[in-house]
Amino acid sequence: MANLSVILEEVSSFKKRKRVGRGIASGTGKTAGRGHKGQKSRSGVSIKGFEGGQMPIHRRLPKRGFNNIFANKPEIINISTLQLLIDAKKLDSNKDINLASLIESGCVKSNVTNIKLLSKGEIRSKIIVSIPNISKAAKDKIIKAGGEVKEA
Repeated sequence: MANLSVILEEVSSFKKRKRVGRGIASGTGKTAGRGHKGQKSRSGVSIKGFEGGQMPIHRRLPKRGFNNIFANKPEIINISTLQLLIDAKKLDSNKDINLASLIESGCVKSNVTNIKLLSKGEIRSKIIVSIPNISKAAKDKIIKAGGEVKEA
């Protein structure tokens, strides 16, 4: 009978990991496929980006752009996400949907202060939304479904 692990490897989409450095008979013993001596045969060595003493490309090219660490970027939520939460009974469509209710439902983290509602997806429930930033298309979809958008 054939070895069970070999059969499973043939059937499975996962390849069995190679166990290196387990004796000469294994085929990957002694040097474990790393060749002989030199920097690349040692562990913990990374020479990516080294260009033989030439100034590396990441240092030759100029830096561009600016990333403001103090920017208050809004957390984006789509209408389809609200519908999924309503279907899963994590949000009550009869109650006002605001930042507190979204945090309570687990849709956003508790440290989020800025949310924007976008119009991706469809909404079937009549909902009352009071979120500060709502796209025009999202407002239209909520009103079309019979819902209401309050200023927050």
